[in-house]
Parts: sequence; C-alpha cells; structure tokens
Amino acid sequence: MRLGKVVKSNSHCDYIVQVDDPMAVLHPPEPDDYGFGSFVRLESPERHWAVGIVYNSQLFNPLFLNTGPRLSSEPDPLFTPDLINETRTLLGTVLIGRLEQEAGQICGWQGIPPAVVPVDTPVLTMDADEIHRFHVNAQGQPQFRYYSLLLRYGGNFAAHLAQQVLMDLANSELFSGADRRALEILCKELTWKNTMGAMR
Repeated sequence: MRLGKVVKSNSHCDYIVQVDDPMAVLHPPEPDDYGFGSFVRLESPERHWAVGIVYNSQLFNPLFLNTGPRLSSEPDPLFTPDLINETRTLLGTVLIGRLEQEAGQICGWQGIPPAVVPVDTPVLTMDADEIHRFHVNAQGQPQFRYYSLLLRYGGNFAAHLAQQVLMDLANSELFSGADRRALEILCKELTWKNTMGAMR
C-alpha cells in the first residue's frame, strides 16, 4: 500500500515523507498504516531504493496562528472562493537497509544505503512477509544489524523506537525457537535500560 512520497531529507539516512491525502489519491492511508515504528520501503517502478522505519510524525497546518483578516459575518455562498485544505502529515523515516535478491531468494541487506533516494520517490508499507525477509540474510540466518542506526538517527525517541521494533518483532511470530528468545532477551534488556534511564 502506498503511503506517500519523499519530499526532503535531513541527512543521508533521515528522510521526510509526505503522506498522501484525499486531494492526491482516492483512497489515502489511514493513521494506523503509518504508526510509530512502522516498516516502509522506498521504491519507484524502476528501482527499490531502501527500507526505512517511521520514527516521528509532524502535522503541518498553515492556518494555525494565521493572523490574516477574517470575515465578520457569514460569507456569501455565491462569491466564496473554493478553499483548498493545505494541512499535511509528514513522517520522519530512518533508512536501515534494502531488500536484495540472492540465488532467487529475497533477503535483507542492513546498514546505511549508499544511494541517495530522489525526491518524489513513492513510499509503501511493508507486509509481514517482507519484514521477515528483511530480517533474514542471504544464508537464511536472522539479523538485526540496524540497532545502532535506530539509536543514532531515531531522534528523541530513539531508545523507545528500538524497544518498539523489538517488541513488534518478538510478538509477530515471524521468528521461533532460539531466534525469538534472543529477541525477547534484547527487548527485556532495553526495557530495563529505558526504565533505569528515566529514573536517573
């Protein structure tokens, strides 16, 4: 499902995505489609660019604190111009790797993507199968190598973002056995660190 498009970047792996609204598409995404910690892929018809995680959101409303003139009475419906809704939802997205094809299988490459993602590149949600494939390397082994990227580029909520991603992965049933236990241990350790950090 398409969420929106890239409109700018703050750094090489920190991109701003503008969510599609009813003026742009017939069926815009719902707020639950791009929540905190959601996995997205930046992908045009010609190329897959990167995988990212939503780490922040901003509501842009140009009418807020607008000090322009206001009508003292009800406007005349015959002479009222059409008003365009200029509000926007912007998503901060940290890039954590990309999907690759190895020996006919799709797997994940985790790290800072080397290519610069162009403006207007479509951004789409990732389903459970794509998220699982991103967390498996070419040898079929689970991987979680982007942890440091979340902590460095995840903004003010970096520790909570890493904790949220770990919890979602542990509860998703994408992994089982020792792999799932390892995720649960990492999640508990990070939860403890966040709790103790808040108490200091």
